[in-house]
Amino acid sequence: MKYLVWISRVIVGVLFIISGLIKLNDPMGFSFKLEEYFSPGVLDLPFLTPLALGISVVLVIVEVILGVLLLLGFKPKFTVWSLLLMIVFFTFLTFYSAYFNKVTDCGCFGDAVKLTPWESFTKDVVLLVLVLVLFFGRKYIQPLLNPKANWIVGGAALLACALFANHVLNHLPSVDFRPYKIGANIQEGMSIPEGAPQPIFEYAWRFKVDGEEKIVVTNGDYPSVDGEFIDVETTEIQKGYEPPIHDFTIEKEGQDYAAELLDEDKLVMVIAYDLAKSHYDAFSEVAKAAQKAKEKGYKVIGMSASSDENANAIKSKYGLDFDFYFTDETTLKTIVRSNPAILVLNRGTIQQKVHYNDIEELTF
Repeated sequence: MKYLVWISRVIVGVLFIISGLIKLNDPMGFSFKLEEYFSPGVLDLPFLTPLALGISVVLVIVEVILGVLLLLGFKPKFTVWSLLLMIVFFTFLTFYSAYFNKVTDCGCFGDAVKLTPWESFTKDVVLLVLVLVLFFGRKYIQPLLNPKANWIVGGAALLACALFANHVLNHLPSVDFRPYKIGANIQEGMSIPEGAPQPIFEYAWRFKVDGEEKIVVTNGDYPSVDGEFIDVETTEIQKGYEPPIHDFTIEKEGQDYAAELLDEDKLVMVIAYDLAKSHYDAFSEVAKAAQKAKEKGYKVIGMSASSDENANAIKSKYGLDFDFYFTDETTLKTIVRSNPAILVLNRGTIQQKVHYNDIEELTF
């Protein structure tokens, strides 16, 4: 039992630290995932939505600290009980999400590792088993350091997490795992390479033959059945290749200008997924940056999921000399974790991406 506890202690501690740090690198992204869980039709807790960012920061810091405390063997009773309560909650959450197909990605490892709902649930079940080993064998969890050193290391870890969270929230994630990172080409991210796996479908054809229903299953061809066709049910049994970037459009008055704009040699995108929730003080700097970009020969556009009325009001108030196009809110949130933010592109390749606090770092 002693050695099993040691193995479980290392695996659980390391996994909690890695998972927590990945999400701590992008707490804004994790807060968007929490908003999905809080929405009607999932957990139906809309009153928690405004608190999603704060909850996400606290949760990921707690996740990291519990991993550190477990490896140190510090406060084992408190640590193991906390781990057990946390993993029981997340196991229930991932099962609920998988069984009812509510949230397609749990966000357990942020954008670094994508897991299907059932993969997330399986991962949590394995962790639950390991945490139960720790729970029943907690007498074997001995501290690695003396109490004073444990307090120092634990406190240093907590301080480091808080400072790191503050940094990424006021700038951008230190490591960008998304398909819109600097150096990525949006057109290439939307394309399907030659020879990529295609989805495989199964078709259940329903006929009436001699007064009775008959179901014939095929992989696509219409079956040769001497009877009256009723309907067909299509099931995807194997997913095909899905490009990392999809549902990307730049629309105005119902027309998509993405292909045309992404072919520009010099393009500046001012992104504000929701103008009603934007950091308004930043638009004065945005206006200056846009003017400077235009003087250097750049085409400047705005991208938002807000209405034309909101866009025109912002343009008028802050003197923004460019038009806003419509893009899906989720897509804009994925592109950059800042509202507003600025991207600089060359023929669809992202060359610069800055938070509104770092607009002065742009080079044109």
